Amino acid sequence: MDAPKKSLFTLTDAARDRVKLLLASRGKESAGIRVGVRTKGCNGLAYTLEFVDEPTPGDECVKDGDVTIYIDPKAVLFVVGTQMDFVEGELESGFLFKNPNEKGRCGCGESFRV
Repeated sequence: MDAPKKSLFTLTDAARDRVKLLLASRGKESAGIRVGVRTKGCNGLAYTLEFVDEPTPGDECVKDGDVTIYIDPKAVLFVVGTQMDFVEGELESGFLFKNPNEKGRCGCGESFRV
């Protein structure tokens, strides 16, 4: 029997709704959003999000409901199995990433390491 396949990247309902709202309010047609990572902070890596007008060759494409997520090829190994959530509080709101590959996170939550 095969082991269950780990999803590359998923969204919670709250994150999916927020992404749809952002795409709709952009004012122009979008193919979806791109998730990537870049060097930043005291732990080394930070997540990036950007609108996608046209997919870049090499992007991994993930459909989650009616939202399309493109994963930057340089980020794939860092985000396998990650779930993106959106939380809204009294003082702040934003996307949170639950990444099973993280080995540590800086105190301010700005960066992570794998």
